[in-house]
Amino acid sequence: MTSPLVDRQVAVTAEGLPQFHELEAWVATVLARYPDESRNELTVRFVGSDESRTLNRDYRGRDTPTNVLSFPFEGPPGVELPLLGDLVLCHPVVAYEAAEQDKSLHNHYAHMVVHGTLHLLGHDHLENDEADAMESLEREILAALGIADPYTPPHRDSHHEDERTDA
Repeated sequence: MTSPLVDRQVAVTAEGLPQFHELEAWVATVLARYPDESRNELTVRFVGSDESRTLNRDYRGRDTPTNVLSFPFEGPPGVELPLLGDLVLCHPVVAYEAAEQDKSLHNHYAHMVVHGTLHLLGHDHLENDEADAMESLEREILAALGIADPYTPPHRDSHHEDERTDA
């Protein structure tokens, strides 16, 4: 497995956005669990509430901004590319959640990137058993990064507003 190639896009003015090396480390830690995965390129875009709301409405039918949206890449049949997909993170929502849940912004961003990358790899949390499996995997990956369990009270995230899309 080669190192991930992360395209960092910033479409919002904000303090505390993760830097390229952090994004790369977080994604690499996820991908290390998938040694046979050949897709290792993704875009991580940081946006404001308006862009997040528009994307969430257009792709998920929910007219509100959300913390992270995952857009898995689906190429034409028979065409193999290393593209994993795109993550769109809404800074105002992520910052609000971090403060509300008494977490550091850095750690909450790490969780959102891990969570979103798992969605790009096909994980979901629509059913309770899927949610339990995905949360367990997130805990293990975050622990490998030295980050505490994000699902331990008092700051339980209880299944994010961030489903996979078909875009």
